[in-house]
Amino acid sequence: MSNVGKNLESARLARGLTMEQVAEVLGMSRQTYALIEAGKKEITVSQAEKMAAMLRVELGDLIGAPDGISTLSNTLEAVKKYKQIILNALKAGADADGKITKTKLAKLVYLADFTWYYDHLAPMSGMTYRKLPRGPVADVYFRALDELEEEGIINPPEYKGKAMLLSLAENGEVPASELTKDEKRMIDKIGKVWKGYNTEAIVDFTHNQLPWQICRDGEAIPYGLITQEEPDHIWKPRTTL
Repeated sequence: MSNVGKNLESARLARGLTMEQVAEVLGMSRQTYALIEAGKKEITVSQAEKMAAMLRVELGDLIGAPDGISTLSNTLEAVKKYKQIILNALKAGADADGKITKTKLAKLVYLADFTWYYDHLAPMSGMTYRKLPRGPVADVYFRALDELEEEGIINPPEYKGKAMLLSLAENGEVPASELTKDEKRMIDKIGKVWKGYNTEAIVDFTHNQLPWQICRDGEAIPYGLITQEEPDHIWKPRTTL
């Protein structure tokens, strides 16, 4: 089975859909769709876009993530873990008032994920990150924040000028059931060392790393690029407050 076929099957099952239901939306027979999941029939771009919308996943995730990592191998579990990475990074890196900018939080999550890859040659979440104007951001980041707000775990965003501020709905421990102790320790370490730095400082830091510099705008960033970075420029700020 191809990566696309595996991703389709995992995403379909995660949504509780049958092959017949997906095939009907695509205007094809169940037998034809089954060939796609089995990797015996190619899909067109328009079909892939329609499937991604139906299954509520990113097109890039459906086609396949960098380094051969499938973010859909365990869709619900993977997204649940990614949300916990976000929440733990928010708690560790927020200012004294418990708030953090949406952009800075995205960078803390990126640094945790790619630093973990640097140390272990495996990502913490496996999500696909892209080169965007404000730095590397995971495809599912914005959807994950929306879902966390809908679930009442984070507050609706506040605005300070152009900055969007996020905060936890309640104080106390955030969920970490999907994280190992070492993963949580790394998230906490990175969040705490960047506490007090403004958003521009962490944006500049990630912009000066090889993964962001080498990739083209909008391109998926291979995790492996971080292994070519200077050892002292993986996650620590170069200046201290």
